Amino acid sequence: MDGHAGSGKSTFAGRLAAALGGAPVLHLDDIASHDRLFAWTDRLMTQVVHPLARGEDALYTPYDWRARTFGAPCPLPAGPVVLIEGVGAGRRALRPYLARLLWMELPPEDSWARGRGRDGAEQHAFWDGWVEAERAHFAADPSRPHAHLLVLQTPVGYKVLPGPGAHPGPDRGTTESDDPAAMW
Repeated sequence: MDGHAGSGKSTFAGRLAAALGGAPVLHLDDIASHDRLFAWTDRLMTQVVHPLARGEDALYTPYDWRARTFGAPCPLPAGPVVLIEGVGAGRRALRPYLARLLWMELPPEDSWARGRGRDGAEQHAFWDGWVEAERAHFAADPSRPHAHLLVLQTPVGYKVLPGPGAHPGPDRGTTESDDPAAMW
């Protein structure tokens, strides 16, 4: 699942993982770093995507944003469903490996305000640079136009709608229904 920083991807991924019986979740915050905010595709492919595509467990080294260093390797078990969430999860290089791309539907300014509020004054300077980097990323490689589903947070949960990348017709998968909300 992709969306702007602060749009609720991590929270939704946690809820979806629980609804799927404990599906593993990879947070792209563990893959990116201060030096490589969006230049992490090779690392993700090598450490996570290629092993999972072979049906093997993945082993990745998570980044510690406060210490500014990579930590000890962490396992990510292969399974019928593995959720990847974070800004850039729907990038062009990853889309061929995704069963579905979900987009958290929240305007960027609202998302960024939530993210700044969550991270506090300590991260103010980081957020200034982040917003510019995120704008540049999505200008060069937009994810939303390819999203199969749009996820909107409501006061009592989530509403899931068909996305601009949804392809209705005879090639629909067995997990899809006429009502995307019924999937969750």
